[in-house]
Formats: sequence, structure tokens, C-alpha cells
Amino acid sequence: MTTYGILLFDSAQERDFTGPWEVFTTSSGLRGGADDVLLVAERSAPVRCSQGMRVLPDHGLDDHPPLDVVLVPGGRGAREAETRKERITGWLTDTAARATWVLGVCTGTFLLHAAGPARSRRVATHWQYEDALEERGDVTVVRDARYVVDGSLLTSRGVSAGIDSALWLVGHLHGREHARAVRRALQYDSAPPRPADEPVPLSPADRETEYRPT
Repeated sequence: MTTYGILLFDSAQERDFTGPWEVFTTSSGLRGGADDVLLVAERSAPVRCSQGMRVLPDHGLDDHPPLDVVLVPGGRGAREAETRKERITGWLTDTAARATWVLGVCTGTFLLHAAGPARSRRVATHWQYEDALEERGDVTVVRDARYVVDGSLLTSRGVSAGIDSALWLVGHLHGREHARAVRRALQYDSAPPRPADEPVPLSPADRETEYRPT
């Protein structure tokens, strides 16, 4: 059994966590409900995400069970929490140290850098924020992959790239065929087709997109 904990905060980017959430819950369902996927936030009140979605967390920072996997989404809230939310960064420092895997999606990598897990590591982030992250120092930003695995740290580019990194993780934990079954169940067909558990190269179109995560 794997317990996944997804950290939520105000102004988190919705797709950064809903995509991986679908991967993890589908993986669990295909294996008879073997895993728990929990939403964790600073407060018990609903979290308002960057595009207006309101999400009710399952647990606060102090009352969740032990987490095997911790996922940090991006969005404006991640960049704000990096400097203004010492309770969140402190929780992330402690919880990541006990987790088996730590995931960062999009600018969630900034929060992981502030909390420590991304220091002295190779990481990915949204392409429009690569320079800003590199300026933080003590981090190597990889610019030619949708996600990067460095030890127990798994980081990805923005928005839909979190789905690719989550598929890699369930493939690593349960095998390539299982990851492919999850991808088929989600009807997630990236183009060109590629294995769910292999690094995904960055296409030129990724750098032409003007979308900026909010």
C-alpha cells in the first residue's frame, strides 16, 4: 500500500494536482483500491485554487497519516508560499525527509527549493520560470525534459507534464504494463506515443506556448 499526500494551498494550479491525482487513484483502482490518495492543506477550510476551483482537504498539516509520496503543485500560491508560509515550508522539510518519493510539478519546485528537497538537485519546472529558479542557486535546472528523476526527487514541467511524471512513478512502483494500463484508462495519449515510464523529451511547441501559470 502506498499513501500519497498532495499538498494544497490557495492559488495552487488545478491541473498540477488533479492530473497526478487521477493517475494515482486510477492506479489504486486497477489494483483493488490498494492505495490512499489524500489532500493535505494548512487549514481544514476549502482551498481556492488559481482558476477558482474550491477543494476540501482531507487532512491538515498536523493530522495526516505517514505519507510515502508527497506531491507539491505549482501556481501563484507556490511562489507566494515560498517566502510567506513558513509553516508550509517547515512541514514540507520534515515530511519530505520521511517520504519515499517527493514530487514537484511546475513551480512547485520553487517551494521544494525553499524547503530544501530540491537543493543541490537536478530539477524541472515550467519553462517560463527556469531562469528565475536557477537564480535561486544551489540547483541545476534541466531544460530539455518534461520531468527529471534525481534520487527520490521527481520534478516536472508545468500543468500536463505532471501527468507524465505521475505515470513514471506508478510505472516505477508497479511496472511498465501497469503504467500503460493507467494511461489507457485515462485515455491520455501524448503525441507522439511514448512509454509511460521513460523520460519525455521537450518538444519545440512547449517553448512556443505563451500560457503562464497563475
